[in-house]
Amino acid sequence: MCRSIKKLRFDDRTPTDEELYEAALQFVRKVSGYRKPSRVNEAAFETAVSDIANTTRTLLDALTAVKTPKTE
Repeated sequence: MCRSIKKLRFDDRTPTDEELYEAALQFVRKVSGYRKPSRVNEAAFETAVSDIANTTRTLLDALTAVKTPKTE
């Protein structure tokens, strides 16, 4: 997969909508092979980006962090 995909799960904040959109756009570009789709494929491309961004938000909102207790 793409080496430049960055982690979107942070300890101190949730990712912004823009960060989610950019990650989804990068994924769809990689999978589809299009940097910019033709007009005939533009709607499908944008729908995929939106769906992936929304699904990623749902995933990140549902994850529960399990932290190991610190021992002194």
